[in-house]
Amino acid sequence: MERILLTGGTGFVGGNVAAVLTAAGADVLCAVRRDPGPTFPWRWRLTDLGDPSEVTAAVHEHDATSVLHLAIDNDLLGLYRDRRAGFDAYVGMTRRVVDAANAHGALVGYLSTDWVFDGTGHQVDEDEPANPLNLYGMFKAFSERVVLDRADAGFVARVGGVQGRHLTQPAAPRQQDCGFGYFVLALVDALSRGERFTVWEDPDINGVASPVTASEIGARLLRAIEVRADGVLHVVGADAVTRRELAEATCEVFDLDPALLGTGPVPDDERLPAPMPFDTSLSTPRTTEVLGIAPYGVREQLGALRRELETGEPCPLTTPAGAAT
Repeated sequence: MERILLTGGTGFVGGNVAAVLTAAGADVLCAVRRDPGPTFPWRWRLTDLGDPSEVTAAVHEHDATSVLHLAIDNDLLGLYRDRRAGFDAYVGMTRRVVDAANAHGALVGYLSTDWVFDGTGHQVDEDEPANPLNLYGMFKAFSERVVLDRADAGFVARVGGVQGRHLTQPAAPRQQDCGFGYFVLALVDALSRGERFTVWEDPDINGVASPVTASEIGARLLRAIEVRADGVLHVVGADAVTRRELAEATCEVFDLDPALLGTGPVPDDERLPAPMPFDTSLSTPRTTEVLGIAPYGVREQLGALRRELETGEPCPLTTPAGAAT
């Protein structure tokens, strides 16, 4: 049985990863920085991720065979207000996690992002050098190097265009933003109520990505642990799509009226105060070889997400053994 210490379990992606890992039979312990409350569904340990001894104690107490590091500082504005604190929340924390895992002989899996690239490529592969445009991408790229250069055993999993439900904050707002996150459910919510939905089109926002569901990320991270992966992996969908193409595919899969779709500019108050990569689509030649499974297309991913909404349960397309469900 895999014994996995997970950081970031209270977050959007982390909650889905915890659910998928637990359902697959892994022994998961979430290292959390704050009490997640009585309804938090997975085992947790209050852990000061800024204290190396605390991180080491969490790894040892759980006797972890692997550590999945997903925790981040999700405040982009805050990164620019205090770069030192931002650097520590990404690079420093990753170093502490890697050192603790090394001391216990555990594998490290680090969740990174397609925003480590500048957005001028298209379906770039795992060997493409990082070239971030903003502090978030830069701190993620630095953290990748910590894992690749410092971990005795570890891998980096870049994700992008992540879609899904927030399992621990069901009332979390679903709205379009300058990235791809929550885009599908924001559209589904609006069109299901008969409201129009304006797809933002702007060269200064993230306009192309390779969408993947959060639960599929969980299944593929487990697969990476099972095969003891190393190096860089791209955990994304098979298709590179524009925001408009993703909206049209969503209407098709969810049986929604595409006539309610429109396009328009980004509202001024929704713009981020930092440059963003336009095309962050990724390809997966090395990842497919390492994991032994190819990525799924956008309509397959959307079909799985529709089943999640209908059943209330994560529905990854990949099983721990790597076969389609």
